[in-house]
Amino acid sequence: MATLYDFDAVSIDGQPVHLAQYRGQALLIVNTASACGFTPQLGGLEELHQSYGERGLVVLGFPCNQFGAQDPGSNAEIGAFCQRNYGVSFPMMAKIAVNGADAHPLYRWLTAQAPGLLGSKAIKWNFTKFLVGRDGQVLKRYSPQDAPAKLAKDIEAALATPTTAG
Repeated sequence: MATLYDFDAVSIDGQPVHLAQYRGQALLIVNTASACGFTPQLGGLEELHQSYGERGLVVLGFPCNQFGAQDPGSNAEIGAFCQRNYGVSFPMMAKIAVNGADAHPLYRWLTAQAPGLLGSKAIKWNFTKFLVGRDGQVLKRYSPQDAPAKLAKDIEAALATPTTAG
């Protein structure tokens, strides 16, 4: 699989999502959790979504319960929590695994394209972020400690790049 557009997901309300629908847009893909010390980043992610959405940024949240069991709720509970507490309007997907044998194929691809510290492919914690360019290729991986606002310069650069691939 060569680009992000080759993958599918399921929305938090159970509908199929073909990532090809985001062709030509930049994406920020994040594994989220509702009961994590980094959960307030949902607000910052929503700010990025609001600030850059019209210019072509899409934030995609993928809830995950693999780190400290910090997202044990159902998809409906997670969606309601994110909207109620952080005003999340960016697309949220159904809960997935990001590591191990059951890791979602998208996350296997993301981690292979942008390994972490010392070449590690595993996701270390909630709120690891991947910036994907308009061409469907991974541009950069960010740690959970990287606040969404600190990604603005890289997002600006990704959005300034014309759409070239499909």
